Amino acid sequence: MKLLRDYAGQQFVHVGILYHNQRPECGKISAVDTVRRNILYAVLPFAVWIGLQSALPATAWAYAVRTAATAVAGLLACFKLSGGRDRSAASCTPCMRDMVAGVIAGLAVCALWIAPDGIEWYRIWLCWPIGSMPEVKASSPYDPAACGWTLTSIKLVGSAFVIAPVEELFFRSFLYRWLQNRDFMSVPLSRFDLSAFVWTVFLFMIEHDRPAAAAMAGVVYGFLAVRFGLGSAIIAHVATNLALGLHVIYHGTWGFW
Repeated sequence: MKLLRDYAGQQFVHVGILYHNQRPECGKISAVDTVRRNILYAVLPFAVWIGLQSALPATAWAYAVRTAATAVAGLLACFKLSGGRDRSAASCTPCMRDMVAGVIAGLAVCALWIAPDGIEWYRIWLCWPIGSMPEVKASSPYDPAACGWTLTSIKLVGSAFVIAPVEELFFRSFLYRWLQNRDFMSVPLSRFDLSAFVWTVFLFMIEHDRPAAAAMAGVVYGFLAVRFGLGSAIIAHVATNLALGLHVIYHGTWGFW
């Protein structure tokens, strides 16, 4: 997780400095600067999310702040990138078939995320920290008894409708294509590249506290993105996080949050 935070932060700062220091004169924007600007906006929402996660305490109010800031950054990125020549833009609006595929896949991922959690060896060897049994949370700062239903609802909505799309925009739309070509917007999302696919799944995996389940989820979301388009992957991720959040609230299994 720290590795991914450092990577996102370094990319954000590096691209920001380059773009600021190497802007062309007289308002002319070169192709190189356009690529750097696109990378900056593509990384921005995820960098805001990870950065605030490191800077703010693990409280319900802090999560609400992170959610709001990330949502603003995400809207800004979509606005700035929407006018470009992104060859995956058309895939952001899925047809009914792609939406149904996304929902079914997302619910399947949620079930596979939850199912093995009661198995002791899985919790010891396939969850962070590896080699020790993670602490079972009897309570949580997101429990409505502790923070109220408003902040619990913000946690549910934020995890499903903010961070899920932001992660898909970063990992599947940006990172997967950037690993193929630094001018990532010129790469069709439907182009399959095994090396980029594996690296994207790996980095997605280490961001989560259940790496085995996250790797499986990364494969599913990546397949949907390449096969059906980014919109289908976003819908799947939203369905996973929404169903998981409802499960957490109903059963009190706060360890998933």
